[in-house]
Amino acid sequence: MDTSLDSLCVPDECQNQAPLFNSRPIICGIGTATSPFSYSQGELLEFFRVKDRRVRSLFLNSAIERRYLTLPPVDGDGCPLLETQGELLNKHRNCSLELGARAIRTCLENARVSVADISYLCCTTTTGFLTPGLTAFFCRDLKLREDCVRLDVVGMGCNAGLNALSATAAWAHANPGKLAVMLCVETCSAAYVFDGTMRTAVVNSLFGDGAAAVAVTTKREMGSTGPEIQKFSSLIITEAIEAMRFDWDDSHGKFSFFLDPDIPYVIGANVEKTITTLLRGTGIRQSEIAHWVVHSGGKKVIDALRVNLGLSAYDLRHTTGVLRDYGNLSSGSFLFSYQRLIDEDKVTSGDYGIMISMGPGSTIESALIKW
Repeated sequence: MDTSLDSLCVPDECQNQAPLFNSRPIICGIGTATSPFSYSQGELLEFFRVKDRRVRSLFLNSAIERRYLTLPPVDGDGCPLLETQGELLNKHRNCSLELGARAIRTCLENARVSVADISYLCCTTTTGFLTPGLTAFFCRDLKLREDCVRLDVVGMGCNAGLNALSATAAWAHANPGKLAVMLCVETCSAAYVFDGTMRTAVVNSLFGDGAAAVAVTTKREMGSTGPEIQKFSSLIITEAIEAMRFDWDDSHGKFSFFLDPDIPYVIGANVEKTITTLLRGTGIRQSEIAHWVVHSGGKKVIDALRVNLGLSAYDLRHTTGVLRDYGNLSSGSFLFSYQRLIDEDKVTSGDYGIMISMGPGSTIESALIKW
């Protein structure tokens, strides 16, 4: 399914405000945050006292150098203690609120706006469950307006950032001039199981903690240098619905994440179809895309995407850089890549970019942006 923002309605009273409001939402700010402590793959192997050569090889050949994590407490001998599901949920709540608040504040500072300007807040996470959701706690802790519109997107996985951005952009488009904020916050440290199996080792070698927030508006001066969000496209591959999942493990009494070894091939075989759908009707060719903002799903996933789309290592430099320095940050990974693109300061007016995220379903999400 593809969605163009041109099809959404703008209130009649705003039709004559062209000097003030853009016809499409603009990303006007970005902010990221990580846990306080980072660890090399070798340090993590020593902390968890991993001796299995297969598991060690998995960690050390992951194209990941460091990850930000909140490790479990240790006993008197320095051995990590097993955390109950209740303790992991508390970790999810506490760390997510701290990381998310920092990402939102940095985003607002970057956009040169204040907390009082936020009219809509969307939060996405997969690493825990809360009712009320994270948005309610941020409204309280950050003292957002009591009439702030809220949306919590829970359980969609690594692709959820673009799903949430689609909803956020649609709200901004329908409410010209108002500020919307979308936050991805994942405490992957709260979603680990340690049992020595290769199934859990794959997950344990890959994910890290992080949060990323973007501010979206149609107000021209607020988003003067940010890209317009032009279109979204979604593809769900239902025959691979079990390939990525977060389900209950009776043997451990907690949730456990599973990644099928065939995921890179599933993504690679379908990503070209996603981009074809995204660009259909725009008059834009893939060769005209100057910037690729892609989820850092793992070395093999990135390689499959690069090969099947005919991209260069340079095209995906920010994606591989995020994987190297942070690991897979789940729903917020693509925004860490976007942050690096902005910091690089090589974007020029008129450039097109494509954002891509992949996750459970199996799902590939994409968005077309233009500066």
